Amino acid sequence: MWIVKILYAPFMLLCLNGAAIWLVSSGAPHWTLAPLFALALWLSFTFERLAPYTDGWNRPHDDRVRDIAHFVVNETANVASVISLPVFAAIIPWTGIWPHDWPLWGEVLLAIIVADFGITIAHYYSHRWRLLWRFHAVHHSVKRMYGFNGLMKHPLHQGFELIAGVTPLVLAGMPVDVAFLLGFAIAIQLLLQHSNVDMRIGPFKLLLALAPVHRFHHLKDAGEGDVNFGLFTTLWDRMLGTAYYDRAKTFSSDDLGIGAEPDYPTGYLRQLIQPFRRQT
Repeated sequence: MWIVKILYAPFMLLCLNGAAIWLVSSGAPHWTLAPLFALALWLSFTFERLAPYTDGWNRPHDDRVRDIAHFVVNETANVASVISLPVFAAIIPWTGIWPHDWPLWGEVLLAIIVADFGITIAHYYSHRWRLLWRFHAVHHSVKRMYGFNGLMKHPLHQGFELIAGVTPLVLAGMPVDVAFLLGFAIAIQLLLQHSNVDMRIGPFKLLLALAPVHRFHHLKDAGEGDVNFGLFTTLWDRMLGTAYYDRAKTFSSDDLGIGAEPDYPTGYLRQLIQPFRRQT
């Protein structure tokens, strides 16, 4: 369905994030973002079946229970971290430099750009420092790409990326409303970045770190996969010299995973333990 391929990404990015900003700016409680995200999940899975990049990635690879466990644990941790922001703000001895007079959408855009930089740098070094890679490898062990993959992370590595992305914003005095909207935007972006929708984004592949760009990052050979580290954009990858796209490349499950560790554990608990195991 060509209309789905063209409209999926802009609808998810603009309409859902726009609806979230409207809800918060209208004074709606933050919990109203939860049903909006549930709608995003439903749309993600529905569109993956209407216009899949590959049919095979819509079928479970003995990973459904594991991926749900990652989703529940990591999303719960994300919400808890956002809720705790007022506590951190209370102990910071200055009010920060946050532009409180900006429109809410502008504040959210600023938060996205700053967080994108911190998360990109953390991601980049997670491929270069062995200790970080041991935790990040959980995310790269996937053998198919679909919406839930974005939250398939070791919780300690997710915490590391979150600290790298959010700490400058907290120190700058980011309001709680913006923090909730940033968390929502990250969740939507992770759905889009790992989506199995055959989305067509045209020239925006030069700017936005969506699935057509991010699939190259999941190539199983380290030399090939050490590209496209950005969460929201490719801006910082261009600064690092790691932006890459080849329009002729197609992907299958044989291209994904960890080439040096083909037998990486697939169960949830074993994946949590794996980074602590003695490396041979």
